[in-house]
Amino acid sequence: MLKESMPRMERHQFCSVLLILILLTLVSLTLTGWAWTIPDCIIADSLLFPNLSYYIPFCTSAPGLHLLASCSNVKNLNQTLKRVPRNTEVLCLQGMVPTLPAKAFIRFHSLQLLRLQLRTTSVTSRTFQGLDQLQYLFFDHHAPCCLSLFLSPNCFESLRSLSSLSFQGYCLTYSQSIYLPTSLRHLTLRNSCLTKFQDLQRLFPDLLLSTSSTPNIKPGAPFLETLDLSYNLQLKQAGVRDLYGLTLHSLILDGTPLKALDLTDSGLLHLHFLSLVGTGIEKVPASLTGYSELRALDLGKNQIQNILENGEIPGYKALEFLSLHDNHLQTLPTRFLHTLPQLQKLNLSMNKLGPILELPEGLFSTNLKVLDLSYNQLCDVPHGALSLLSQLQELWLSGNNISSLSNESLQGLRQLRTLDLSWNQIKVLKPGWLSHLPALTTLNLLGTYLEYILGIQLQGPKMLRHLQLGSYPILDIYPPWPPTLLSLEIQAESCIQFMIHSGQPFLFLENLTLETSILLLKPDNITIHFPSLRRLTLRGYSFIFSTSQLQRFFPQQLPLLEHFFIWCENSYAVDLYLFGMPRLRVLELGYLNFFYESSTMKLEMLLKEVPQLQVLALSHLNLRNLSVSSFKSLQDLKLLLFNSERALEMNSNLQEFIPQMPQYVYFSDVTFTCQCEASWLESWATRAPNTFVYGLEKSICIANASDYSKTLLFSFLATNCPHGTEFWGFLTSFILLLLLIILPLISCPKWSWLHHLWTLFHTCWWKLCGHRLRGQFNYDVFISYCEEDQAWVLEELVPVLEKAPPEGEGLRLCLPARDFGIGNDRMESMIASMGKSRATLCVLTGQALASPWCNLELRLATYHLVARPGTTHLLLLFLEPLDRQRLHSYHRLSRWLQKEDYFDLSQGKVEWNSFCEQLKRRLSKAGQERD
Repeated sequence: MLKESMPRMERHQFCSVLLILILLTLVSLTLTGWAWTIPDCIIADSLLFPNLSYYIPFCTSAPGLHLLASCSNVKNLNQTLKRVPRNTEVLCLQGMVPTLPAKAFIRFHSLQLLRLQLRTTSVTSRTFQGLDQLQYLFFDHHAPCCLSLFLSPNCFESLRSLSSLSFQGYCLTYSQSIYLPTSLRHLTLRNSCLTKFQDLQRLFPDLLLSTSSTPNIKPGAPFLETLDLSYNLQLKQAGVRDLYGLTLHSLILDGTPLKALDLTDSGLLHLHFLSLVGTGIEKVPASLTGYSELRALDLGKNQIQNILENGEIPGYKALEFLSLHDNHLQTLPTRFLHTLPQLQKLNLSMNKLGPILELPEGLFSTNLKVLDLSYNQLCDVPHGALSLLSQLQELWLSGNNISSLSNESLQGLRQLRTLDLSWNQIKVLKPGWLSHLPALTTLNLLGTYLEYILGIQLQGPKMLRHLQLGSYPILDIYPPWPPTLLSLEIQAESCIQFMIHSGQPFLFLENLTLETSILLLKPDNITIHFPSLRRLTLRGYSFIFSTSQLQRFFPQQLPLLEHFFIWCENSYAVDLYLFGMPRLRVLELGYLNFFYESSTMKLEMLLKEVPQLQVLALSHLNLRNLSVSSFKSLQDLKLLLFNSERALEMNSNLQEFIPQMPQYVYFSDVTFTCQCEASWLESWATRAPNTFVYGLEKSICIANASDYSKTLLFSFLATNCPHGTEFWGFLTSFILLLLLIILPLISCPKWSWLHHLWTLFHTCWWKLCGHRLRGQFNYDVFISYCEEDQAWVLEELVPVLEKAPPEGEGLRLCLPARDFGIGNDRMESMIASMGKSRATLCVLTGQALASPWCNLELRLATYHLVARPGTTHLLLLFLEPLDRQRLHSYHRLSRWLQKEDYFDLSQGKVEWNSFCEQLKRRLSKAGQERD
């Protein structure tokens, strides 16, 4: 009845407005479901910032893997994994998922390490299907008692690249005949419920040979390098031939009641390394001499007091590594070690061999290369005590009571490369004490009582590269320095004072660490040069380091510096400037008191000198307020971290920075102020397609200094602030804009605009239903420009995009001046051409913004971007510097455009070749997304 009572013209107007409202409602519902923040999950790239775990708890990875995802409180596995990036290489899951369903990880073809702490009790035969690249698989359960786990016999069959498999805290009582991939090299059953080795035959029958006397190895049987059965407290039996046919490199039985004697008749073949740490044994086992190929034996944390008992001398002629750390040894019998002709590494740390080191003549083999005597209550190293160790390369004497060393103490160690004397009572170093160590490359003197270091005291080594110096009170540093130093670390509780007379003593230094309260440089007119420095660390409780001192230590540029870490607490207000660091990539700032006043302005001044920065970590800075001016110069920033900040205010103008936001933004232990100006944070954190945001969903806010309540930030915003005010304001203004465009068309006798409107509605409806439209575009790119820029567009831009490969990209371009039909209405041609183009490229200059046609084309392109999500694209190209506020609704456009949709050629910021390549990739990516 309503339709019949309405005139035809009003009926069309009503239908058009109704269609627009329905369309925008559907679009808004689609966009509000797009979330990049994953509750209880952390996404990180270790290549950007390997030190992230220092600020945010994270699971361990493996060398060579960098894209990591760690999720906790997992209850619905599918729901959690839907939002994890598909190219994740490391995935750690913690929560409660009793049964792992089939094809649970089918989306993650790049996954190489999977750690499961899900209290899982059942794994199906197809759970790990699709993980062809998986190398490490861990099942961890850290509760006091073991958890039963049922494994399907073929659950690991599809893991063709699996190298390491670990079960910790699980009982495999109900599992049997499990197939192991032939690629497996490391198998771990820690803190399990094994009672005897025979259980291995039931669980993994293809590991062992048949119990018959014929050693017929099964075709394709896996060859293990390491079997770890540590902390199986019930493993007390090793029956005859229980391990018959098992060939291992390493067997680890730490924390088990099983003794080495029990392995004698087990049938184990070709053992190279045996670890019996913390098993309670009281003497070195002699029964293992049957393993003629045994090369390494670890007997640490036991009750061994005397190596030899009853005159029994165990023989290990092939042994290369022996560890007796943390026992009760007081002496070393000559006869025992004399039977180890191949011994190369000996660990005797944490025993009671002191106070005077007594090494009888002929005690060690001439092949010994590493000797660890740390924490043995040694007070002195007698003259010539180590003179017979001519092949020794590493000597560890840390944690003793040594007060001094003479040149005779280290006589004969001409092959020594590493000397660790840290945490001793050394007060004075005699000249020439290193004269007998020409091959020394690493020297550690941290934690001593030295008051000064003279360069002459370090003479002797020809290639000293790594030096660590430390003293409790004050440490004075005097030249000359070893010319080959690559890394230098100096620690002093009160003060470090450099006494430099002349010259450039650190020409090749790459890594410098200074940790103290006060840093001085004398005389006043001397400077230090670090032209090769790559990493600089300044750390101290009340570090006094003013700009004038910084300029004296670094008077010239640091052209190679890549990582700058400064973490100091200071009661004085000081200034810090980052100058002359063109390659600085990582900046970590913590506990800097100069941010207490005018923090935003000082942060802006600090960061404007390092526009090439990729990683920025800010901790305990009391920033109070953040605005877009602080980060607008950081065009290459990829990771931004805020740690332990209180009453932080996020200025609303940061919304302008959203298109340039880094790829990762982390908030760790950050407290915000309760204010509605931060209402944009929730929508940004949950609808930022190019930025992963962590920590906001658990952050709290405080109303004032006396507010001790723990109010969740998002809960406060939802309860006290108008929800979605800006978004609905955007929709309202957008509708008004569409009406202003449509009303002039209504008076036209032809109703072609209804056809275009219906096409837009039809496209979005198909998109929401999961369909893809193909073949509906006549052009790849519609180019919008003004007449003043036409020469540049036709001569520079069009040939690159339109020419056939390899000279160009071979794209189909729509140019208004060329492709609009003669005599056709320009408005209709513009609408039709944009609707038939995959992407719209707007060339923006001051003249373009002043052109009515360019403004109209930009508005229509924005409309297509919102009304046709997933089927059209908008790219902005700035040819000259522009105030972004002049760009119509820029703060709204920034919500819809991605970071790679902006191109800036103003002031030569981007080279032409790199711009062309970036534009080609973006257009190609847009085309792939549409198809």
